[in-house]
Amino acid sequence: MGADPKTIAVIVVAAGLGERMGGAPKQYRPLAGRAVLARTIEAFTRRRDVTWVLPVIHPQHAERYAALGLSHPRLLDAVPGAATRQGSVLAGLEALGERAPDLVLIQDAARPLVNDAVIDGVLAALGAAALPVVPVTDTIKRSSDGRMVDGTEDRRQLFAAQTPQGFAFADILDAHRRAAAAADDFTDDASIAEWAGIPVTLTAGSARNIKLTHPEDFERAERLLGGGSMETRTGSGFDVHPFEPGDAVWLGGVRIPHGARLKGHSDADAALHALTDAIYGALGEGDIGSFFPPSDPQWKGAASSVFLKHAAGLVAERGGRLVNLDLTIVCEAPRIGPHVQAMKAAIGAAAGIAPSRIAVKATTSEQLGFTGRSEGVVAMATATIELPRED
Repeated sequence: MGADPKTIAVIVVAAGLGERMGGAPKQYRPLAGRAVLARTIEAFTRRRDVTWVLPVIHPQHAERYAALGLSHPRLLDAVPGAATRQGSVLAGLEALGERAPDLVLIQDAARPLVNDAVIDGVLAALGAAALPVVPVTDTIKRSSDGRMVDGTEDRRQLFAAQTPQGFAFADILDAHRRAAAAADDFTDDASIAEWAGIPVTLTAGSARNIKLTHPEDFERAERLLGGGSMETRTGSGFDVHPFEPGDAVWLGGVRIPHGARLKGHSDADAALHALTDAIYGALGEGDIGSFFPPSDPQWKGAASSVFLKHAAGLVAERGGRLVNLDLTIVCEAPRIGPHVQAMKAAIGAAAGIAPSRIAVKATTSEQLGFTGRSEGVVAMATATIELPRED
């Protein structure tokens, strides 16, 4: 047997006031229709290898953060940060202390375009510490007074640091504690690792993984996400499953006691299947069977939330967002009404959207057809998404 997978926590540092650009703090400003902080968090919650994501926010921003409506099983409650970035990271590390993850990634909220390739590179290189970088391409001059050139740096030895920066959790927690006691001011976590004698491995960053600091950075990010021009797409999904002997059905991610169960290769959750296919349809992709073939034994009895998470992850990967999910369940029994709120919560957690963007409705077929004879369940769904324009 192989070793147990390592637990991975991600700290998203969002505790700055973000006032340099005026208006709302930059981490809460919309970027192609989605708040910067929401985009950054979702880059990690949609990954299956991430165990926990912990936002660290400014104490004055609790209401702004709550208004984002973020919900995900791997997303922990936000914790308040400190007056400095270094202090905020330490606050996040201390908050993770009881969970004691094996590895921790530390990510700036202002880098919402981070992609899986950058994250994968950091995780693959993680021994003690890993730092994504891009080579410096400009000629760098050195000046002691800001007026006269003292010399020219060898840019072959210069790299611009990005995030997420990855560490063994126990090592970086100890280093941060010692750095706080030393009262030194460090600009990033890799600098603290270097100071503490922790070897730092360079990994490949990305030119897209820009940090939003100035107004022109937002303009560039909008262009990278499709010129800031989004288009709305709609997809529909339909699924049907018959009953077989059992004691409960899974519908909308909720187990409902019943005198039968739904027959299928997975948990046969017709509601989540219809929602998943609706999202795939809006993306112009195939259906669930294209990604999760029933002939594959690994999906036997699988929770259908896995399929919905995958579909929602594809939307995020393409720089889009889920706007609305609309679900109708047709059956004579079980009664759906008492479970609607629980379904909305479960669907929202799997899809990474607020329950307020989800509609769950139920009806009967007036005792007509196979649903009217209580032989099975039908689910119909519509998904509305926004994607960057491609034309």
